[in-house]
Amino acid sequence: MIEKFIAIYVFIDDIMIEIGHKEPVNRNSSDSELIAVALIAAKYFHGNIDHAINFVKCTNLLPGMLSKSRFNRRIHSIFELIIDLFLNTADIIKRLNISSEYIIDSFPVATCENIRICRSKLIKGKQYRGYKPSMRKYFYGFTVQVITTVDGIPVEFAMLPGCYHDIDGMKNMFFNLPEDSTVYGDSAYTDYYNEQVCSEAADINLMIARKSNTKLPHEPWQNFLISDSRKRIETTFSQISSMLPKRIHAVTVDGFLMKVILFIFVFTINEKFL
Repeated sequence: MIEKFIAIYVFIDDIMIEIGHKEPVNRNSSDSELIAVALIAAKYFHGNIDHAINFVKCTNLLPGMLSKSRFNRRIHSIFELIIDLFLNTADIIKRLNISSEYIIDSFPVATCENIRICRSKLIKGKQYRGYKPSMRKYFYGFTVQVITTVDGIPVEFAMLPGCYHDIDGMKNMFFNLPEDSTVYGDSAYTDYYNEQVCSEAADINLMIARKSNTKLPHEPWQNFLISDSRKRIETTFSQISSMLPKRIHAVTVDGFLMKVILFIFVFTINEKFL
């Protein structure tokens, strides 16, 4: 775990230098150190920041690490920086992805159990009630739309209220992918007009699984590629979900979203670079 923390810190610090990030020189803890601790918390402690801080202090990796309250204030102030670091990491992965093939899918993240919806303080509203057909599961929280490489490495994501259908979620994605890229998806993303727009405007080929009553069926080899790609992204979601606690502790919506992003980010770094 010590070696993993050092590797994550060096990786984050190198990207910070690359993007020209500046911060006050008189700080006891740098932004790179804080982000590395937050990522270690997501990787090994189910997002528990207190345990991660104790770990880096007890191992003398960062004996002067901030207290939990000061840490939380600092990490919330660099929320946008964390997203920027993920996007820069994703750009590196896309440059290395010679095949230019990607997969799009979604998974739910609940803020509370269904029986506790009426007492939820973090979020309120019917827009957060969702249903995931593939899992036959109702939930109250957010839907995370993710684009990954065919190896299952996330390169883009969007977090939306749970009521959003997959096709609506896809319309909220930037699709910041190289030209001539192919994106595989299941039949929940069926939208012929959207496929045409992506092809003509962004030169991106959306290869979406067809429903049984479709008027535009795929060739058998295309159906095989779509089906095969589904298996890998389901494995990715399973691995990310295994890091999540039964309940993500957060007192603000931004804090909740940041923790989910940290889980996705540390999975990406670990799978591709460590």
